[in-house]
Amino acid sequence: MIKLGLGSLLMAAVLGLGACSDEKPPSQAPIPSNAPVPRLYSVTVTNLTANQPLSPMAVIAHSADMSLFRVTEPASVALEKLAEGGDTTGLVALFGVSHLARGIEAIPPGMSDTVSLSIPTPLVAGLSVATMLVNTNDAFATVNGYDLRSLALGDEVDLYALAYDAGTEANSEARGTMPGPADNGEGFNAARDDVNRVHIHPGVISADDGLGDSVLSASHRFNNPVAKIKIHRSR
Repeated sequence: MIKLGLGSLLMAAVLGLGACSDEKPPSQAPIPSNAPVPRLYSVTVTNLTANQPLSPMAVIAHSADMSLFRVTEPASVALEKLAEGGDTTGLVALFGVSHLARGIEAIPPGMSDTVSLSIPTPLVAGLSVATMLVNTNDAFATVNGYDLRSLALGDEVDLYALAYDAGTEANSEARGTMPGPADNGEGFNAARDDVNRVHIHPGVISADDGLGDSVLSASHRFNNPVAKIKIHRSR
């Protein structure tokens, strides 16, 4: 995978990793033969845009009633940090989240990345996937609350992610306001200077379209969907 110089966007996928051993400690009780086996899922994100790298993905397993966001309502601070700077670390603390797996690399246009997630069977419910379009002020692509319980062993599903605007930062496209390679500017800023509600992203304007202060070109424009997300259950 090609690495992009996005600084803080390239983060390790660390949650849920543990040592494995064939040797059982003497004090450990035998595992019942009918004990449920954790279900294993792989999630692949493919970037469908022309020139919008995606930040390392966040794959979130959560309760059935949890939603990463609701359109027309304000974004959480955790979502704001993702949408403005690609920072996924705060998502694990959201109410209802049980597991978070994170990609380690940005996803260039036309490329893909895959992460795996092992979920104890009783916790299998909703799954959300989110990533930032880094040559924007606060655009993110997501599938929000897919029901994993519908996937049988060996099944896979292709979903398509739309681009949303977090509504937390004005879409100025100005120099110093975007973390992607088109600008290498600021990521998260706690101040909110936009409509403060999540909505479908209207797309970038760019200098080529007459926005004089924009550092973006027509190549950075995008239409929905912006990403393809494949979920496969292998166990």
